[in-house]
Amino acid sequence: MHLNRLLIAPLGTVLLAAAGLAPSAGASATDAHRPPALDLGPTGLVETRTTEAVQPGVTLTRITRGAADTAVRWVVEVSIPGGAGSPDPDAPPRAVQDEASARAHATRLTAAGFPAQAERVDQPAVADVPAGVLGWRVRLTQTFATQAGASTEAARLVAAGFAGRAWYAGWDGTSTAKGPWTVNVVTVDPRRFKGSVGGSYGPTLEKRETTSWLAGYEKASVAINAGFFVFDPAAGAEGDPAGAAVYGGRLESEPVGSRPVLVLDPQARHTEVVRPNWRAEATLPRGGRQVLDGLNRVPGLIRNCGGTADDLPTSLPLHDVTCTDADELVLFTTAFGQTTPAGPGAEAVVDRQDRVVRVAAQRGTSLATGQRSLQGTGARAALVTALHPGDRVQTQTSLREGRQPLDRPGTSVLNGGPELVRDGRVHVTQQQDGMVHPGEPSFAYGWVLQRNPRTFAGVDAQGRTLLVTVDGRQLGELGLSIPETAAVARSLGMVDAINLDGGGSTAMVVDGTLISHPSDATGERAVGDAVVVR
Repeated sequence: MHLNRLLIAPLGTVLLAAAGLAPSAGASATDAHRPPALDLGPTGLVETRTTEAVQPGVTLTRITRGAADTAVRWVVEVSIPGGAGSPDPDAPPRAVQDEASARAHATRLTAAGFPAQAERVDQPAVADVPAGVLGWRVRLTQTFATQAGASTEAARLVAAGFAGRAWYAGWDGTSTAKGPWTVNVVTVDPRRFKGSVGGSYGPTLEKRETTSWLAGYEKASVAINAGFFVFDPAAGAEGDPAGAAVYGGRLESEPVGSRPVLVLDPQARHTEVVRPNWRAEATLPRGGRQVLDGLNRVPGLIRNCGGTADDLPTSLPLHDVTCTDADELVLFTTAFGQTTPAGPGAEAVVDRQDRVVRVAAQRGTSLATGQRSLQGTGARAALVTALHPGDRVQTQTSLREGRQPLDRPGTSVLNGGPELVRDGRVHVTQQQDGMVHPGEPSFAYGWVLQRNPRTFAGVDAQGRTLLVTVDGRQLGELGLSIPETAAVARSLGMVDAINLDGGGSTAMVVDGTLISHPSDATGERAVGDAVVVR
């Protein structure tokens, strides 16, 4: 890497101006040179910070906290079938079920020669979910010093007709493990920054690329993975943002309900976390004004939900779920890809002068520069087939926060969720942003409460933009739960912060080098878009 080494020191000697981290309120003059320790894990852990200059106004701070804890064991966690106490006795096995089902399954396991116990899983209080019991999990009572030992027992369990997995107890969000954690923080200070910051999706929306590739494509000094995206072709076009997206002032994807977004202006002077509203409509000569269902996505498939009232099963955000709607009007621009999605329905291509140039009774075509197309499916396909070449079709899309346009020139908007920090206080919007699945506690258990790699971003009280990755799902990298992510964001000095995509997508590239450690066995994951600093 072509970085200028500024400082390597234990916590307490790193200068805040270099690290880009603010002292806590009420700090003394001496304390002003001591950034607060991360609010993470047991108190008193050894914490070391390394700060390096990347370019004028941009620094990289690498924080290591804690060390491997030999007291933490491997366990075997068992999938629990639905039972008499379950709302759906035929439900598939889950990591967390109701208490009666969990206890009954532990009894069956014990009788079969696998001593087991049911354990309560608590949901901590967040901004929109009260503290309570999320459900119950089942683990074998025997614990193991190594992954191999737990994996051998899990294989024996499966051979006996049960389902389970080897699991490192340090990855539990409630674990008191003493580390280790690695937190990579890029700070962009607008007072000295002369470059540009924004989002990039690469050549087309519908293709995925690694964060490393996008960094090279944009000639960026820093890149981190950004928003959620379509990963499974059955959920839409791979790489398509699963939420709002604006790149260089061009709106290319609609939001997921009222989910928050990260707003970046090129000079990093007005970074915000807001909840936008979008408006999209087409005015048709024989259909009048029609509301558009989507922008640059496969009609009928709404990843993460949060669409229109006729979507199934819900119009509210529901993370990692693909809602459906048989009757849609979706607008496409040349950003989507070489061709628009093919399939039943109808499609009309419109030129720069808002004139229809061709109409087809099937979907799927190529668009020339400046063209866009309108696809209709189900009952709404008739609105498109009624069009004729030469007809005038006006389309309007906008993304706003109140009266403030977010698709203004140069601005980038990246999707994410949940919100982590608002106005300087931890503010996790777990339910509002769809990370609570009704009747399915296993989702919140794995996605919210257990430790995973995380990517998040925000702004501090001095107006500096912070881009952060934390590795996880590895013995040397514990990762964070969502409540821990919010606490870390706040202790880094953020006054507003948002969670971006994480897990195997988490990646940070600095000067062409991937400095994070991907959790996928295959290495760095191809993603939908990235935040890039040039």
